[in-house]
Amino acid sequence: MRGDLRGSGPLPTVTTLANGLRVATDPLDGVETASVGLWIEAGARDETPHINGASHFLEHMMFKGTPTRSAYQIVEEIETVGGHINAYTSRENTAFYAKILAEDLPLAVDVIADIVENATIDTGEFERERQVILQEIHQAQDTPDDIIFDHFQEAAFPDQPLGMPVLGTTEGVTALARDAVADHKQQHYAPHRMVLAAAGAVDHDALVEMADRLLSRPTGDAPPTRPTASYTGGDIRIERDLEQVHVVMGLEAPGLAADDHDAAAVFATLMGGGMSSRLFQEIREERGLAYSIHAYLSAYDDTGIFTVYAGTSQSDVAELVPVVCEEMMKSTRSIPEDEIERAKAQLRAGTLMARESTSARCEHLARHLMTFGRPIPVEETKARIAAVDAAAIRAVAERIVASSLTVAATGPLANLETFEATKARLV
Repeated sequence: MRGDLRGSGPLPTVTTLANGLRVATDPLDGVETASVGLWIEAGARDETPHINGASHFLEHMMFKGTPTRSAYQIVEEIETVGGHINAYTSRENTAFYAKILAEDLPLAVDVIADIVENATIDTGEFERERQVILQEIHQAQDTPDDIIFDHFQEAAFPDQPLGMPVLGTTEGVTALARDAVADHKQQHYAPHRMVLAAAGAVDHDALVEMADRLLSRPTGDAPPTRPTASYTGGDIRIERDLEQVHVVMGLEAPGLAADDHDAAAVFATLMGGGMSSRLFQEIREERGLAYSIHAYLSAYDDTGIFTVYAGTSQSDVAELVPVVCEEMMKSTRSIPEDEIERAKAQLRAGTLMARESTSARCEHLARHLMTFGRPIPVEETKARIAAVDAAAIRAVAERIVASSLTVAATGPLANLETFEATKARLV
C-alpha cells in the first residue's frame, strides 16, 4: 500500500511506501540535471557518550564497499557519467546525495540505496577509516574558528547528546568499536526515519518505482526515542597561543517548528547577517574591532541558539564584548523599520535564490518533511517572513536576551572580561 500527498500549485509530490519511507520530488523545468539524496533522521544527538562520533563514522563507512561494489566503484560509477556523490552528518540528520544528468538518475538512486542498505562495514576498512577520521578531528582542532563552535555547543548543552561534537573526540573515536557503529545503523536507519528526495529533471512515479524496488525492506523495531534538548548555557575558555581571540556568544532561541522562528531569523539577520547589519556596522565599520563578525540562528527540532561569532585581537576583545551586549540590548527597545525590511528582504531573496539550485531544493524538501511532515510551499515561507513586524522582533529579542548566556572563547584571553560581567550586561 502507498499513500499519496499531492499539494496544489507549486507543492512537490510525496508518496509514502508501505514501510514508511517517504519519496518526494520537486520538478524544475528547463534543467537537464537532477539532485537526489537519502536523508536519515539520525545524527550526533541520537548518540550516547560512549559511542559519540558513531553517526559520522557510519557516514564514512557507507562509502567503503558493499557486496556488489568496492569503495572505488561507488564513486567511479557516478564520476564516469560526470556526476558527483557526497554525504554529511549533522547533529540531527545524515544525508547521502548525488547530482547527475537526468538520464543517470536511476544509477544515482541505485548507488545511494546500495551503500545505505548494504554497506558491509568491513573490519579492515573500519580500522583504516578510523585513522582518517582522527586526522579530520586533528584538523578541526588546529582550526580555532572551527573548533570553537564545538566548545560552544558543549557549553550550551552540557552532559547531553546535543552538546557532543559531530566528529567525536580523539579518545572516543580511538575506542569506538566496529560493532557499536553497526548497531547504531541497525537501530536508527529505519525506513520511516528516511526521506528519498529528488529535484530538477525528475519523474515522481519513476522515483517511487525505484524506491519500491531498492528500499522496500520492512520497518523493523522503532528507533530509540531522541532525548529532548535542555539548553543550559555556560562558559568555556581555552587559553591558546594564537594571533586572535575567537569568541562565540549565544542565547537560547526558538526551534524550527516554533511560532516565532521566523521572527528570530529576521532578528538574527538584522543583527549580524550581512555587511549592513548592526554588528558589522558597529563592530567593524565604526570601531574597527574585528575583521570577522556575524550572527546567525541555529535551529533544531525542539530548540535553537542565537549566536554571535567574532575574531579579534587580544587588546580589542575587551571592548568588543561589551559593544555586542549593548547592541543586543538596544534591539529589545527599538528597531528601525528600514532595518527590519532589509533583513526580511535578505531572507526572502535567499529563499528564492536557493530555489534555482536543484541541490538546495532537494535538501529543503527532505528537511521540511522530517521537521514538519509536509513540504512547505515557497509562498507560505514568503508570507511568514512578510508577516514579521517590529513587535514580533522585539518580543523574540526580549525572550532571547532573557535566556541563559553561553560564551566560548579561545586564544590569548587575558583581556576577555569575566563570564559574570558579560551576563550582567544583558540584564
